[in-house]
Amino acid sequence: MTVRDALLQQKRELDLRRQEPYIERTAEIHEGNSRLVRIVIGPRRAGKSFFITRHLLKQGPFAYVNFDDEELNDKEKIPDILAAVTDLYPGAKTLLLDEIQNIPGWELLANRLARQGYTLYVTGSNAHLLSKELATHLTGRHTVTTIFPFSFAEFLKTKEGESTESECRSHLAEYSVTGGFPEILTTTIDKKEYLLRLFDAVVYRDIIRRYRVRSPQGLGDLAQYLCSNVAEEYSVHRLSRVTGCKSDQTVRKYLEYLEEAFLFFSVPRFSYKVKEQVLANRKIYCIDNGFVMAKGFRFSHNDGSLMENLVAIELRKLELAGNLDLYYWKNTQQQEVDFVLHKNGKVVALIQVCTNLTDEKTRRREENALLIAGRDCACKKRIILTMNEERTVSVEWFGIKGEIRYIPLWKWLQQVNLP
Repeated sequence: MTVRDALLQQKRELDLRRQEPYIERTAEIHEGNSRLVRIVIGPRRAGKSFFITRHLLKQGPFAYVNFDDEELNDKEKIPDILAAVTDLYPGAKTLLLDEIQNIPGWELLANRLARQGYTLYVTGSNAHLLSKELATHLTGRHTVTTIFPFSFAEFLKTKEGESTESECRSHLAEYSVTGGFPEILTTTIDKKEYLLRLFDAVVYRDIIRRYRVRSPQGLGDLAQYLCSNVAEEYSVHRLSRVTGCKSDQTVRKYLEYLEEAFLFFSVPRFSYKVKEQVLANRKIYCIDNGFVMAKGFRFSHNDGSLMENLVAIELRKLELAGNLDLYYWKNTQQQEVDFVLHKNGKVVALIQVCTNLTDEKTRRREENALLIAGRDCACKKRIILTMNEERTVSVEWFGIKGEIRYIPLWKWLQQVNLP
C-alpha cells in the first residue's frame, strides 16, 4: 500500500466517524494563538481522536494523519505524507496528527509545520514521552488537554433521560465494574474480551515493542499484580519478590513504562520532608476500573478499592491539569487518609472513601484519622465519600475537634471540582 492509499483509507474512516453518535466530553481545548500546538494526551481508545475531530468540525476543514498505521510511522516517509496531505486535503491549513509519538523526532516536524503556517493538533498515548519533548522543544508554544475514559458524569450521558438518585446509585455500581472506555459503553461488544485485548495491546505495542523489553513475562506479571491490588501500598522491593523480576531496578523501569502508557499511576505519601516522601511506600491506582475487573485476579468483589480507584482517577485529572498535587497520609500509628490535596504550598482538603459505615468502629476509625491528619496538616476541610450519607457532623477525639462532611460518592463524582 502506498502512503497516499493509506491516507485515503484514513480519510474514509474519518468521514464514517463523523456520522457516529457522540457523547459530549467535559474536557476543553484552549485555542488561543493560532501558532500554538494543541496536544491531546491520554490512554489508547479513551476517545482522544473522536473528541478532537468533533472539536475541529466546528472550526472548518482539516487534514488528518494517523501515525498508528505502520505504513506511516517511518520518519523517512514524512515528505511523501505531506505531499499526499496536500493532494487529499487541498487548501487545508489545519492538521490533526494522531498518535504522533510513533514518529521519532516528531517535535521537529511539529515545529516545522507550525513555522509553515499550519494550525496543528496532535494526540499521543505516552505521557512521559510527550512531556519530556514538550519541555525541551515546544516550551511556551503549546497547550495540553488530557482525555481519560468516560467519567461517571459522562457515563450517565449514555443513559436515557435524567436519572433519579436511586438510579444514580445503580449506575455507579455498574460503572465501578465496567469502567469508562467509550466503545464498551456505546456498542454491544463483549466488554471483558475488549478490555483484555486493549490492555495486552498497550503492554505489547507501547511498552514491550517500543522499549524492547527482554522479559515480557515479568512485565505482564507485574501489570496483573497491580490490577489485582489497586488502592494498596507497594514497595519496589516487594514487587520484585512477588513478580519474580530480577532486580528492584527492573521493577522501577517497568513501573515507569506502565505509567507512561497511561495504565497505572502512583500516589506518594504526604510529608513536609522530601526525603520521607521519597523513601515511603506509594499507592497504586489503575486508569480504569474496567481494566481492574478484566485483568486483575480477585478472590472477591471489593467495592471499597474499586470506589477508591474511581476517586483517585478524578483527582489525577486535576493533578495533570496542574490544579493540585495528590498524596495519601499515614502516620506511625498506621492511621491513614486516602487522599491529601495539596495546592499552593498548603493542604486544602482531606478525603476518605468508605462505602460501608454501618460498623461504628469503622466510622470512628475513619473520622479519627481525618481529625489527626487535619491537625497535622493544618487543614479544616475533611470529607468522607460514602454510598448514601450526606450530612456534616462535628466530632472530637482526645481534644481534637473538627467538622467532617459526608458526601454520597455518586453525587461527588458528578461535580468534581477544585477545593
